Amino acid sequence: MSVKCSVFWFSMALLCLTNAFPDGAPADTCVKQRANQPNHGKARTQPGQTIPYEVVADSETFHPGQPISVSIYPIDQKSTFRGFFLQARDANSNEWIGEWIQSENTKTIPECSAITHSDNRDKLGAKLFWKAPQNKRGRVYFTGTVLKEYSIFWSDIVAKVQATQ
Repeated sequence: MSVKCSVFWFSMALLCLTNAFPDGAPADTCVKQRANQPNHGKARTQPGQTIPYEVVADSETFHPGQPISVSIYPIDQKSTFRGFFLQARDANSNEWIGEWIQSENTKTIPECSAITHSDNRDKLGAKLFWKAPQNKRGRVYFTGTVLKEYSIFWSDIVAKVQATQ
């Protein structure tokens, strides 16, 4: 293969790498070997104690059909993030539960009660809404990943619950 051809294919691979999943995580993220984590080549999650974002739910208990909001925002109020993947799980059984309400710049993955970004623009925050199943009450937790950029992300985040006043 010629040098020009090699350079072309290498450049194309880099272009694909930098633009992978600009419209959010694929549905199989839920069931990959590293579930709920991006499959971004050799990149791995950053240490949990270094996360510059908060993920906060307004409740951990639900009744049938109840909406719960989940917010993602930077701790310093100025750092941006490019993407997210969150999943709702029953606190007792760990099963996927409920459904997310799709909003602007989001994509839902109903197969595993997940929601992800639908663009890779910088974000200062995201307010997401989850809806409890119509036939159940109980406790829920929200877990997933926030991406600063393609190779810098934090996984296995569990949303904090906002203190009631």
